[in-house]
Amino acid sequence: MFHKEGHKIIFTALVIVVGSFFLIDEFVTLEWLRKGLMIAILIGFILILQFFRNPKRHTHVNDNHVLSSVDGKVVVIEEVEEPEFFKDKRIQVSVFMSPVNVHVTRYPISGNVAYSKYHPGKYLVAWHPKSSEENERTTVVVENNSIGPILFRQIAGALARRIVNYAKENTSVKQGDDSGFIKFGSRVDIFLPLHAEVKVELNQKVRGGETLIAEIS
Repeated sequence: MFHKEGHKIIFTALVIVVGSFFLIDEFVTLEWLRKGLMIAILIGFILILQFFRNPKRHTHVNDNHVLSSVDGKVVVIEEVEEPEFFKDKRIQVSVFMSPVNVHVTRYPISGNVAYSKYHPGKYLVAWHPKSSEENERTTVVVENNSIGPILFRQIAGALARRIVNYAKENTSVKQGDDSGFIKFGSRVDIFLPLHAEVKVELNQKVRGGETLIAEIS
């Protein structure tokens, strides 16, 4: 199953692959070179398919749980000042995605979208300390009656040049459903209240829509 953001790219890549195979077969006479070129092109196409895969996730909806928005590795767990929406101290949990991870962004909680904003910016490497404030990014806040507002932020990286955000203010969303897509390696930050009980550790691998990030009573 492939994400809708990749349909056009996959079709275009398939056309290029087929056309390239015909050209190689017609004009490249050396057998080893012909096979090598075909294998290289096929590997490239497989990588594109892998990048846009959208596997089904088994989300156990719980209004007191904050789930990971994306697949990747936890690279930050720290108390920070969140200046855009809360303007107070929060616990930041950041998940870094490599190009081989699934890049679908999912809602960490169910509730109502209270805030959704796109920010143009730079393309610093996603693990840069200032990437959360200076890179191209989107900020989304979802709020429910059990745990209040939770902010998550899609952040572009050095390779990620397009962020897709589906969240619209004043709409109801479900935990684990698609909230967007980030094309190529980047990261997502989640901002939790200080009393949240964080359930992940640094360098832990997480899965979007399944891994419990924090529990909030």
